[in-house]
Amino acid sequence: MKRIVGIDVARGLAVLGMITAHVGVIGTEFFSPTGWLAVVDGRSAATFAVLAGVSIALLSGGPQPATGVRLTRARIRLWVRALVLLALGFVLTGLGTPVAVILPSYAAYFVLALPFLRTRSAVLLGWAAAVAVLGPPVCFALEDALAGYTGPLTLAVELVISGYYPAGIWMAYVLTGLAVGRLDLGRRDVRERLLLAGPCLAVLGYVGGGLALRAGLAGGADPTVLRLLTTVPHSDTTFEVVGNIGVALAVLGGCLVLAERAPRLVYPLAATGALSLSAYSFQIVAIAALGDVVVRQPHVGTHLAFLAVTLLAASAWHAWLGRGPLERVLHGLSTRAADSIAGAAPAPGPTAPPAVP
Repeated sequence: MKRIVGIDVARGLAVLGMITAHVGVIGTEFFSPTGWLAVVDGRSAATFAVLAGVSIALLSGGPQPATGVRLTRARIRLWVRALVLLALGFVLTGLGTPVAVILPSYAAYFVLALPFLRTRSAVLLGWAAAVAVLGPPVCFALEDALAGYTGPLTLAVELVISGYYPAGIWMAYVLTGLAVGRLDLGRRDVRERLLLAGPCLAVLGYVGGGLALRAGLAGGADPTVLRLLTTVPHSDTTFEVVGNIGVALAVLGGCLVLAERAPRLVYPLAATGALSLSAYSFQIVAIAALGDVVVRQPHVGTHLAFLAVTLLAASAWHAWLGRGPLERVLHGLSTRAADSIAGAAPAPGPTAPPAVP
């Protein structure tokens, strides 16, 4: 399947947003010179998760979900990718930076997405809505009930319920992305729907949450209820999840349009997105090498240097060598495992003519 550059552009923006959230100087007042950077906090990681769902969809057939041997191969590749990401995530976490590494959670998302590889977009959106609505109260209740748990399922509890990116809530992002990835993203009407639905969901989530919180405070609601109404980044409430999904869809729709109209302009972002695993991982290594001070006492110069080095290094590598270093490992291991277990991929059959955008 031909690579969709707009997805890489969106992924590149998400990577830069996460770097900004880690080392950027973010002001407390939105309209201050650095306050607007607060928009990346939480939303970049959520966009990354939505795009993970899109990638899972494309790996398993895109608009035409894989069947037979192709489906088996897709499942094997996702399992292997999950194991590699889990191991890499543990290594990066072991560096001891203040950054909450998302890769172990990514591994959980890949595994939890396996039962949905043949599910239709409309049903996937239904599942995403159910997780967005039910996930927060259920996870919050279980987190309180399991506080202090240190049994054999500690890792699973952290990845699914109590971690920084709990799959019990964040699968709403992944399933939304999986549903979007089942659409023909080359069609103009699909991009227009993303650009329409995104802002609507963002307003519904953020404004709705703000109004609900105000009403709850005025009515003297219980703190347990108020916890479900906030839209603070990484609060993982239904309102925040809906708003973040809206932002992710708008970003994806805009990047698909921009990549088609100005491919040269967005090349550095597309290259960064194509090397997103490497860019994200080496950012963590750089933070570990420079020390916690770059996170705890951020400086504009450091932030700009991180962004510039990421864009330039990714652009140069992608132009000269193609697939990134960690992407090569991930692709090679997962493909070889699929070849060994399920056999080589069958030759593609006749394809439909490309859709007119």
